[in-house]
Amino acid sequence: MIPRRSLLALAGAAALPLPAMAQGEAWPRERSLRYIVPVAPGGSQDIVARLFARHLTDVLGQNVLVENMPGAGSNIGYEFVARQKPDGYTLLAGSDSLSINKALFPRLGFDVTGFAPVAQGVRVPQILVVRADSPLRDFPRFVEAARREPPAVGTPGNGSLAHLLGEQIQAAAEIRWTHVPYKGGALAVNDLLGGSLQAVLINIGAVTDHVKVGRLRGLFVSSGQRTAALPEVPTLAEAGLPGAEAVGWHGVVAPPGTDPAICARLNAALAQVLRRPEVAERIAALGLEPVEAPPEALGRVVLADAARWSEVVRRARIQPD
Repeated sequence: MIPRRSLLALAGAAALPLPAMAQGEAWPRERSLRYIVPVAPGGSQDIVARLFARHLTDVLGQNVLVENMPGAGSNIGYEFVARQKPDGYTLLAGSDSLSINKALFPRLGFDVTGFAPVAQGVRVPQILVVRADSPLRDFPRFVEAARREPPAVGTPGNGSLAHLLGEQIQAAAEIRWTHVPYKGGALAVNDLLGGSLQAVLINIGAVTDHVKVGRLRGLFVSSGQRTAALPEVPTLAEAGLPGAEAVGWHGVVAPPGTDPAICARLNAALAQVLRRPEVAERIAALGLEPVEAPPEALGRVVLADAARWSEVVRRARIQPD
């Protein structure tokens, strides 16, 4: 729970006016904005996108309408937005899959690093979870067990951040496990709870509630620091694997060539959204971390991650479904 004094400060910050634009002064008064979400409804990326859209509508004074456009590892939605007019009226709920897809799909019909960055939005740590009654009570015991017999570890899908992080962790810890990819994280979590898997590696927002109520136990989070939502779960470095950290993101990008003034205005609007108490509490409850940084910071993240995951994909010989 955020202290009352902090809530008042956040509320005051949220009321600050947006910066004036040097050009494109009519934006966004002409019409509603389309916010393309390249995944199916229900997951954390969709939840965050809808949270952002609802509050951006208020801050911008113009409707921000969510449209889910899933399929092909998010590439259907990505390609659609890449071909839209760069006028600020079509936005994309981007994520770490932008960088991953550049490595995973070498012959895409668009450049995933060519989108105009707007805002990183939130950082999304990954977490390795087991059932609460599992004898694998921490990551060192998990490693010992894996060296005797490879466990079955589920992820939200082939080529997901969890999958690539898992390959990196196996190499660093000198272990092997059986990767079981699912079409979404919910199915993997259900099979873990049902006993069909020994562990699941997934974004923290998908299992925070399960860990809090004691159904699952977290063995590590992939961020450099422990998360406020699950402070009892150690980091990868604390679990014995320093340097293997990897954190995803759910944010906003725009079609290539979008006016930087529009991107800056959107960035400022999203910063106001992130400071709203309702938004801050919802993000914290999911175990995610808000990020306020200029658009170019997101551009650097996309490029750096693309280089990193390209090497992991090559070394592990990962192929898209």
